Amino acid sequence: MINDLILEKYIALKEQNKGEAFKTRSVRDLLVTELTENFWMVITCDSDGGIGPKKHDTVFSPAYDLGRLAARVPIMEMLSSGAVPILVVDTLCVEMDPVGKEIIRGVRDEVSEAGLNGNLVVTGSTEDNVITYQTGVGVVAVGFVEKKDFRPGRSLKDDLVVCLGVPKSAPEYKVHYADNGIANTKLIKQLNSFEFIHDILPVGSKGISHEFKELAKSANFSSICYDGITLDVTKSGGPSTCCIVSLPKNKLNLLKDKIDKPITVIGELRKRLNV
Repeated sequence: MINDLILEKYIALKEQNKGEAFKTRSVRDLLVTELTENFWMVITCDSDGGIGPKKHDTVFSPAYDLGRLAARVPIMEMLSSGAVPILVVDTLCVEMDPVGKEIIRGVRDEVSEAGLNGNLVVTGSTEDNVITYQTGVGVVAVGFVEKKDFRPGRSLKDDLVVCLGVPKSAPEYKVHYADNGIANTKLIKQLNSFEFIHDILPVGSKGISHEFKELAKSANFSSICYDGITLDVTKSGGPSTCCIVSLPKNKLNLLKDKIDKPITVIGELRKRLNV
């Protein structure tokens, strides 16, 4: 049934020769296309430049580690929205051998960590026409979600907002994909299984404070930061080394019992005042 509805919209799009058949919009860092009223396509992406094993890279990183972290960001964003990734594309501004192969190996292993077959759902391209002296990587994830499972905007008034993991970013920190103190794909999948978690948002380069405001805005609330927070809420989260979640205040201890990551209470959501 869903395939028939998508086909109908595709035919309409082809006949019109313009993009009106599918409604597309940005939701936080997601691009969402409504293929049908209740079945949506979600696209996420991330890029890294000057980080890698090449001569002129600003920050050194083994190519494999870079692949793991580069793929982790769009996959975590995808899973946090409630969508299921089905395809990952790596666009590499390096030669296939030796650097590209190692990055791709890292991407595939990270995709496998998300529960997909990294050898089947990953495609991409490398630069083999000219010599490259710095590393450049882009990763795009494509997935699908039913409207009822889409998380952004699901927070409730007076929800507590907490940060899981610690914001870390190069060059201040040497970020490693296996660091148990940072967020990862496994954590997001675990959070998705908890009914008491309302919304999930990975923290990027703009920091916890920015993402807190975005989470609140998507549910039409105000973000109220508490005093005395032990984390720097303006620090870059780098490759999504931490994430924020909203949940009822009486569920905080339950979350602490179930999660083995650092947990920091950031604030709460309150009704937006009409100005």
